[in-house]
Amino acid sequence: MYANEAISAGPVAKAPRPVFEARDDIGIDELRAHVQVTRRKVAAGQPVFRAGQPFHALFLVGFGCLKTSELADDGREQVTGFRMRGDLLGVESIGLARYACDVVALEDSEVWELPYPPMLTACLRVPALQARLTESLAAEIRRDRQWMLTLGTLGAESRVAAFLLDLADRHARIGLDPRRFVLRMCRIDMANYLALKHETVSRVLTHLADGGFVDVRRRDVTIRDAAGLARIASDAARVN
Repeated sequence: MYANEAISAGPVAKAPRPVFEARDDIGIDELRAHVQVTRRKVAAGQPVFRAGQPFHALFLVGFGCLKTSELADDGREQVTGFRMRGDLLGVESIGLARYACDVVALEDSEVWELPYPPMLTACLRVPALQARLTESLAAEIRRDRQWMLTLGTLGAESRVAAFLLDLADRHARIGLDPRRFVLRMCRIDMANYLALKHETVSRVLTHLADGGFVDVRRRDVTIRDAAGLARIASDAARVN
């Protein structure tokens, strides 16, 4: 276990390239030529940043899983997403003086700190970086829009199925097994994100397991029938 610790930027481990580095035209090594990149280790439960802190940098997830959340008007936490390797943190705060949400590690994680004003300068010098940043912003908007539609139109079972399929797809994109993975978030956070009750999420997971669609052992998930899950995820009538 380690605290929220900054260490000097070293060589990137040999691993499938994350989403932000999906092409060969730009990567961490290229960024280092234009921006002072700092690698930070963040212990489980520790924040990368908190809402209200001065906005100064974007963060690229190197490994691990992190939760983004905001405070609702009544003071309750509202989980807004789960970020994995290759995701950019802080993009929703661009143009603001302060960060708009909390980002907290769900497990021991690592992020690359990209100071924002120098990033803007680097974008002028490296058109590929500008394109990559724009793509990341657009992907963030599309993802949020898709989940707004999901939560607004699908029933409980369909939401959980769609969530599991989304996690599987994201694991596949970073070179991990899309059929077997660990839920890094607790059931309460998962339920919060899906706008469901904790008990409902547990009941739906049990129902999906009983139906042979998935195998769930605590936080370990194995997808047995991806096509069946996809049918459930597209069925707005499944309210449960």
